Amino acid sequence: MDEENGYSGSSSSNLETSKAERSVWLMKCPLVVAKSWQTHPPSQPLAKVVLSLDPLHPEDDPSAVQFTMEMAGSEAVNMPKTYSLNMFKDFVPMCVFSETSQGGKVAMEGKVEHKFDMKPHGENIEEYGKLCRERTNRSMIKNRQIQVIDNDRGVLMRPMPGMIGLVSSNSKDKKKTQPVKQSDTKRTRRDRGELEDIMFKLFERQPNWALKQLVQETDQPAQFLKEILNELCVYNKRGANQGTYELKPEYKKSVEDTNAE
Repeated sequence: MDEENGYSGSSSSNLETSKAERSVWLMKCPLVVAKSWQTHPPSQPLAKVVLSLDPLHPEDDPSAVQFTMEMAGSEAVNMPKTYSLNMFKDFVPMCVFSETSQGGKVAMEGKVEHKFDMKPHGENIEEYGKLCRERTNRSMIKNRQIQVIDNDRGVLMRPMPGMIGLVSSNSKDKKKTQPVKQSDTKRTRRDRGELEDIMFKLFERQPNWALKQLVQETDQPAQFLKEILNELCVYNKRGANQGTYELKPEYKKSVEDTNAE
């Protein structure tokens, strides 16, 4: 009865599953790479992945297989051209879906077989450090505007009748304004790339930071900061710097080069 009414084909028409068993790779790339790819011509290749095999290592050894990505082109001056791809197999099972702009048809593109994290290759870490410092300097510049008010009588600055909490300046019972505690205010998340630049700047000032200190310095939600710290830093569980974060070795070099300059 359902087939006669056309219900059997409704689910298949909403979700295309012909590529459901295809193996795909999931890659996490730096912000500068993602922005470069967004402006890349569609007809030209984005990059080339090079697979290197070491026959002297056993097959089950992760170090026997290395992936390297070479960018096809880059407009940024200090943008690295070569990246190392760190492969992970231990992750939550995921699938990739796509949706067309017209009609909203959803298709399953495949299952994630490998997960990769991109980082600049050793020979390009200095260029990437320069790029991060340039982004940090740009993010620290605040564009403030000064507006001249033509009405010099102060009408625009005068409190209007009925406003709550405002009393005359000559009142003896004038109440003091209660300061708002920092914990009571809702912190607004910054742009992820901008926050990473600020974090690099802070670690140039000192090598170790506690989470509470970073929350005060950046005025960002603690949970959001933890996500950034897990990517850029290692957490010291013991030793003299117990309970603090410090940059991972691959990011320390760029900070050390900055201090040397």
